[in-house]
Amino acid sequence: MRQLKIAVVMLLIGGLLTTAAFFLAFYTAEVQRFGTVTLSEEIDSAYPLVGVSNEGLQYERPWFSQKIFYFHVPVAEASFLVLILSAFFGVRFLTTRRKEYDTKSRIAMETALTFVALTMITGVLWTKASWGVWWDWEPRLTTYFIMMLLMVAYFVLRNSIEDEERRAVYAAAFAVIAAIDAPISFFITRLIPSQHPVVFKSGFATSNLLPFILAQVGMLMIGYAIYVMRMSEERMRERLEVAKEALED
Repeated sequence: MRQLKIAVVMLLIGGLLTTAAFFLAFYTAEVQRFGTVTLSEEIDSAYPLVGVSNEGLQYERPWFSQKIFYFHVPVAEASFLVLILSAFFGVRFLTTRRKEYDTKSRIAMETALTFVALTMITGVLWTKASWGVWWDWEPRLTTYFIMMLLMVAYFVLRNSIEDEERRAVYAAAFAVIAAIDAPISFFITRLIPSQHPVVFKSGFATSNLLPFILAQVGMLMIGYAIYVMRMSEERMRERLEVAKEALED
C-alpha cells in the first residue's frame, strides 16, 4: 500500500513536471535550428531547400520540430530504461526461478511497450515536421522499429505457450534478447552516419536544458508510477485468485 501511495505521488509530480516542460518548451525555450537534413525526394516548399549533393536534396530543419523533441526524447529514453529493467528481472528469474521476477519482467515489458508506442507517435510527428516525410528507414528509426517488433513478439510468445514454467523461461530469455537492441538503437546514431540528430552533439542550446530535464525527470516518474500501479493490480489479482481457490476447497 505504501508503494502505491508513493506511485500516486510520483504520477502527480511527474504530470506537473511534464506540464511545466510543455509550457517552457512552447513559450520560453530558445528556438534553434538543428542544421540540415538530406533527403532523396523533393518535399513541400515549406521546408527551405539549401543545397543539392550527391546524396540528395538538403533541406533546413524547421524550428517547430524542436518543440516535439522535448517530449519525444524523454519518452524514448524511458522506453530504453524500462526495457532494460524487464531484461534485468528476466535474468533474475532465470537464476532463481522465482515467479515474482517473471511477473515483474512482464509488467516492466508492458510499461516499456506503452512508452514505445508514445515514442513512435511523437517520432512520426517529429519526422514529418523536420523531414517532411512520415517515415524514413534510417539507422535510428530502423533499429527502434525492430525493438518494437521484438517487444510485441514477447507477448505473442507468452500467449502461445500454455505451460507456465516454460512460458516464463522463454519469455525471460526473449526479454534479454529484446533489450540488446536498446543500446544498439541508442548509440547507432553516434557510430554510423544518420539523419537523426544527436542531443548536445547537434548544437543543443544550454538555455533549453530546463524544459528538457524537467520532461526527462517527469517522464521517468510517470514510468515508475505506471509500473508500481500495474504491479499492485497484479498482486491484488493474485491474492483474489488464492482466496477464490481457498473458498472453493
